[in-house]
Amino acid sequence: MTSRSERRVLQFCHGYDGPFLDCARQYASLFQGHGYRVTTVFLTGRADPAVAAGCASDEVLFLEFSSKAVRGLKLGAMAALRKIVAQRGFSFCIAHRFKPIYVALLATSLPVVGVHHAFGDYQRKGRRLLANLFRKRLSLLGVSDAVRDDMRRCLPAWPAERIQTLYNRIDVAALQATLLPRQAARVALGLDAQAWIVGNVGRLHPDKDQATLLRGFAKALPGLPNGARLAVLGKGRLEARLKTLAVELGIGERVDFLGQVADARRYFQAFDAFALSSDHEPFGMVLLEAMVAGVPLVATSCGGALEVVEGVGELFPLGDVERLATALQRLGELSEAQRQACAAAMMQRLLERFSDQAVREAFWQLPQIQTLEAAR
Repeated sequence: MTSRSERRVLQFCHGYDGPFLDCARQYASLFQGHGYRVTTVFLTGRADPAVAAGCASDEVLFLEFSSKAVRGLKLGAMAALRKIVAQRGFSFCIAHRFKPIYVALLATSLPVVGVHHAFGDYQRKGRRLLANLFRKRLSLLGVSDAVRDDMRRCLPAWPAERIQTLYNRIDVAALQATLLPRQAARVALGLDAQAWIVGNVGRLHPDKDQATLLRGFAKALPGLPNGARLAVLGKGRLEARLKTLAVELGIGERVDFLGQVADARRYFQAFDAFALSSDHEPFGMVLLEAMVAGVPLVATSCGGALEVVEGVGELFPLGDVERLATALQRLGELSEAQRQACAAAMMQRLLERFSDQAVREAFWQLPQIQTLEAAR
């Protein structure tokens, strides 16, 4: 039997694009101080020393499959993972998203903790059949209660303790150290140094619903501080349509479409308020990033965003332009003392619920993790 000091855990990730590199870091860091060595395996993406260095793992392996190669049965991926597992004494596997869960279940005999970052992953009948077939060694985590509840609805025969929540989290101190001060951030983004600015960061895509944000900002504008502006960071297929809408609403000169900004979270102190108008955001990491910067929030009252913002920011029903406008106006009326109190409340929420330390403690209390620990 593997000794306690030699215990290993396999983390199996689809890729490292976008937020998923930090996701790998988040989960690897859960095992610090618990006697495990973490091997992180990426199914897709070329080997990259910088990615390996950012994973907080003892070992990082790149299978380097293309997206095309992991369609269908994924036999090559199964063979590659089976070889890795045969050479190491893993206690269990944490797999992110459905394809890695599928490969890990079929290629190994390890207990698998499947982490889901989106809604609807078990709406397909085939996926429900797979989950039910392997339910004795599969347990599931959602990144918010909203995602967890979506899975429970799709898998009604599963005991509730087998489908739990483990929130996304953020390294508060590390992000604080990278933040640009307000004026430096505005200079870097080319924003007006004196304006009151609402920020938005995300793909220009229907599920981010920036159209509602534009309409809400336009309606709120008469009640916002003089010279108020909206800064939109991101790119996507709706860019031209959203720019046209801004002109039609009469706010074309008040909206800055800044395109894709690398490491955008470094610039959040440029904003006086942050708005997220997404349609059922599974979680909303960008909200945590705004909270670290101390920026007052407004977000839709659905999906995971509700769980992040409720009690420390403004919420509005999805697509409700009137309520969004009112919320923006309330943020525009905050005094400096109120802003500081808001920032303090957000930081307390971060430290209590969404910090690395808070989630690490929650992880080891999860029923499925305690069961795995007891079985070793």
